[in-house]
Amino acid sequence: MNFSLNEMEATAKRATRGAGYSWGQAEEASKAARWLCVQGLDGAGILSSLLEQGLASDPAAHRPRQIDRLWQGQRALCPLSAGPLLSDAAHLLKTGPIEMQYVAVPALMLPFARHAARILNEALTIEIDAVQFVVSEGWLVAQDSLPEAAHEVVVSRGGAPTTLREQQTRAYPDPQDWDTLNRFAHRTYAPATEESRLLGAGSGLSDND
Repeated sequence: MNFSLNEMEATAKRATRGAGYSWGQAEEASKAARWLCVQGLDGAGILSSLLEQGLASDPAAHRPRQIDRLWQGQRALCPLSAGPLLSDAAHLLKTGPIEMQYVAVPALMLPFARHAARILNEALTIEIDAVQFVVSEGWLVAQDSLPEAAHEVVVSRGGAPTTLREQQTRAYPDPQDWDTLNRFAHRTYAPATEESRLLGAGSGLSDND
């Protein structure tokens, strides 16, 4: 199955909101998932993997407690908290690498690293448990297989384009991952009321005879 990038983004946004994240985080997540799909990576699968973990039920435990040294939370860091912080704190990279400990679904950090690279106007290297990825505003160097969790993520300045990802114009989600996103998305839909059912039925109680 394949979908337009707009449909992928819209479904990802509703799914993230349905999983308990704020609309702001849902917006960030949907754009991140779309960008991963453009890079030929499994944006739907990566996002559905995060949503299934239920980290939004206790957001404070999954965000960095400080950003002036090692980033870590009470529990595994959520990339929808740590990622936007990375974008906002891109200037900290001018004084040295940013290190994070225990990150859930670290592939979702890549789109936010791209934002930081755009702010700094240079490429960034992201090491996920010693596996290197390089990202800039316009390209990504990454393997197809991405870890589901990481003990350590290190973001630093610099990096050269080697084998770049081929850009895609559509999303190709696994059916099971697409079903997962839609299951979460359905939580955002208002339940049907008697009035809405009557309106949807056409004539309702009116009689024009």
